[in-house]
Order: sequence, then C-alpha cells, then structure tokens
Amino acid sequence: MPMSRAAIRYAKAILETAVSSGKAESVNQDMKMILDTVNSNAELHAFLKSPVVKPAEKYAAISEIFSNVQPDTKGLFLLLQANKRFEILDGIAQQYNAQHDVLNGIEVAYVTTAFPITAELESKVLAKIKEFSTSKITLINQVDEAIIGGFILRIGDKQYNASVANRLQELKRELSN
Repeated sequence: MPMSRAAIRYAKAILETAVSSGKAESVNQDMKMILDTVNSNAELHAFLKSPVVKPAEKYAAISEIFSNVQPDTKGLFLLLQANKRFEILDGIAQQYNAQHDVLNGIEVAYVTTAFPITAELESKVLAKIKEFSTSKITLINQVDEAIIGGFILRIGDKQYNASVANRLQELKRELSN
C-alpha cells in the first residue's frame, strides 16, 4: 500500500509537536501500539476505513481504545476527527515511527529467516550488520520457509544473502558452466 502524502505530513507535524514537548519517545511508543492494534484487528481496521461511520464515532471509539496515550497523540485524534481522516491513522503511525527512527539515527534491518529468529542467530546477524553500518539498529524478522536456512539481511539499499536457497542457486550456476 503506497503511503499517502497526507500521512507523511501528519506524522511530521505530530513528531515536531512531540519533540518540542519532550514526548517524542512516548508518542513513538503510542504509535507502535496503534499500528500493532490496527494491523492485528480486522474489525478496527475496517471501522476506521469505513466511509459510513461518522468521524465523531471513530473519535469516540479510538479515544476509548487508546485512552492511556500521550496528550500529543490525543491531539492527533482530534485533528483526524476535524479533518475526517481516520482512515490514514495506521499510515500516520507507521510514518511517525520511521521519521522518529531517522531523527534518532536508528536504521531498520530486515532479516528473513526460514523460521522465527533465535537469540544465537540474532547475535550473528547483528555482528554482520556492524561490518557495514554504524547506526543503531532495529531488527525486524520476516519468516520465509523458501530460503531453507541461513538468513537474508536488508538494510536500506544493501542486501546480504546468506540463505541456503541462495547457496544452492550459486552451486547450480557453477555446475551448469
């Protein structure tokens, strides 16, 4: 799903507000919780996207579900109600997290493994990352059984492929030459 420019603008605005109030990290936690909640709850997702549900009803529901969030986050809810834009709440949360990471020099590393990552493999991956990045790293594990074993690491536009499937492909190429 392409990110809307509106979501990016809202995220920038809330980040600026949160930075000036000294609550950027707390609001980042709110945004992670909002993103996880909306993405893991199909009914809530459909409710927010629904053109039939009135903005006031969406505001009441969101304020109830996320009653313990920061004042800056509650301010975002009011703004979304006023502008009838609750359908982009998840996009705003995602953008906020990304912009917050950039602001704090944190890079996201995507690690694809054949099974959920173990502590041992995570330390190997982090050691590999240190070879070509000095940033603080947030690891996101994606599981894809097709890689058979090992891992594929992606940070920004760089990729390191240490998967068994990749080694088998290389071997197949060598043997056919």
